[in-house]
Amino acid sequence: MTQLQGYIGIQPTIKKIGFTSRGKMSVEFLDGRKIVTPLNRFPSIEKLSAQQRKAWQIIDGIMFSFVDCDEVYHISQLLGKDEFEK
Repeated sequence: MTQLQGYIGIQPTIKKIGFTSRGKMSVEFLDGRKIVTPLNRFPSIEKLSAQQRKAWQIIDGIMFSFVDCDEVYHISQLLGKDEFEK
C-alpha cells in the first residue's frame, strides 16, 4: 500500500501575511506553503490602506485580523471551506 504524500494531517499555521502592488494578499505558513489570493475576495481588507494592512495580527496560528478592521479571518476562508477540517 502506498503512503499518501503531501500535507495530509498537517494543520497549516500562519507565519506571515503580505500584499503585492497588484492587488493580491499572500499568506505564508510555517510548513513552507503559501497561498496567494486576489484582495477582491476580501473587500474589507481591500479597502484598508497599505499602512493599515501592515498592522496585521495572527490569532492562534489559524486566524488573522487587522488593527483597523473588525473582522477576524480563518484559514478556512482562504481554502474555500465552510469550516476547517481537522
